[in-house]
Amino acid sequence: MRIFSRYVFRQAASSFLLILISLTGIVWIALALRQFNVVTSQGQDTWMLVRVTSLAVPNLMAIIAPFSLLIGALQTLNRLNTDSELIVLSAAGSTVWTVARPLLLLAFLVSIFLALVSHFAQPWSMRLLREYMVQVRSDLLTQVIQPGRFSSPEQDLMFHIRDRSADGELLGLVMNDTRNKAQSQTYLAEHGTIVKQDGTAYLVMTTGHIIRRSDAEGPPQIIAFDKYIVDLDQFEPQSDGSGELKPRERYWNELVHPDPDSKLYKNQAGQFRAEINERLVSPLYPIAFAFLIIAFVGQARSTRSSRMQSLVLTFLLGAACRMAGLALNSAVARNPTMLFFLYGTPISAIILSLLIIKRADRQRRTSRIVGLFLDTGAAIWANIIRLVMPRRKFAS
Repeated sequence: MRIFSRYVFRQAASSFLLILISLTGIVWIALALRQFNVVTSQGQDTWMLVRVTSLAVPNLMAIIAPFSLLIGALQTLNRLNTDSELIVLSAAGSTVWTVARPLLLLAFLVSIFLALVSHFAQPWSMRLLREYMVQVRSDLLTQVIQPGRFSSPEQDLMFHIRDRSADGELLGLVMNDTRNKAQSQTYLAEHGTIVKQDGTAYLVMTTGHIIRRSDAEGPPQIIAFDKYIVDLDQFEPQSDGSGELKPRERYWNELVHPDPDSKLYKNQAGQFRAEINERLVSPLYPIAFAFLIIAFVGQARSTRSSRMQSLVLTFLLGAACRMAGLALNSAVARNPTMLFFLYGTPISAIILSLLIIKRADRQRRTSRIVGLFLDTGAAIWANIIRLVMPRRKFAS
């Protein structure tokens, strides 16, 4: 890159990184405050809160990075025009592509970053978050619930234990589950043990009874058991195929080639399709944003004319483009024909920008030809006057 291109790239990249880090930090703090109940109500320490919320950073960056590029590039071009740097560059004969090259290079690097995040960082963080959630749910029973006290990890779910042994075994366990309004269940067990297997926590109860009531006026059903196992994953909302990796938790090969016998894949094939195409289309948005910025803000303008309308219009077009992409991704899960519009949104923005840039270049060349023609005509006319005037003086 030339000196000016390196200068523009450095300014735009620094603005992008500053905005990306700032917005990610703000959203992370808001998320941490929202999940503060992990520390207060579920008995986890602050370090667990930091780890759980930090694992959401890759997902946040995947959404924030294109907007950070959009804002950073707009700010950079607006400052270059305000300082008359674009005007001087245009007067020197440079085209809009002189400014476009470093911005497109930055957009390409951001696209690579988004691809790496969606294909590697995001599945890794979601899997690790899944393991932490298992630890939180198991710790809830083994450490948090105090003997002789009623504890509610979520609404309509109540635990009570008589005592806890030295090895963590629960004694005199009572669990009342009324989340299903059609049927309430109460578990009574002499002993309870937490067992972790394949990333899932189970509560193994021995020597007890299950009291089920489907009708408030009818008699309850009492079932005695020697051993009964409860999956602790059911303490949070679950989709069909619980225990399997969700689409966002899978790496690319696992996402494209799922197990044909997978219950989750059979019930949510649309979610797999939406996740695959979201990972493919998301890197296109930084490039689309770069072309929009070049088309609407890349041209030099006089400092006397306001560029605020162009800046606001470019930001709104970019934001509308990305929001439409997110909405279309949800629609793809239900209707495969929406894939055309999913890919068409960023591609249409690129094509529209290229048409605007080409039109501006044509107008600039036309005005330059007209100016050259007028300058040539003025020079010819001056020479004619210079030749005629001496003859008139001699004749007089």
